Amino acid sequence: MFGGLCFMHNGNMCFGIVGTQLMVRVGADAYESALGVPHAREMDFTGRSMRGLVYVDEPGFAEDTDLSRWLQRGLDYAVSLPPK
Repeated sequence: MFGGLCFMHNGNMCFGIVGTQLMVRVGADAYESALGVPHAREMDFTGRSMRGLVYVDEPGFAEDTDLSRWLQRGLDYAVSLPPK
């Protein structure tokens, strides 16, 4: 979908890799707080901001604990959605 690798839970996208960036689906409610985390930014794949999705640059997930936190955010959101 975005030219990268994507992981899903029950048919809902949680996170993926696009180039060297981590893409995380955090949802609209957690979007602003996710953008406040260092190395996170708007996902603008289409040239426009995609609310609910963020890119995280490599330094933001270089440590295992940081990567785990981001992956958990994406999984938590996907789990909250009905299966497809």
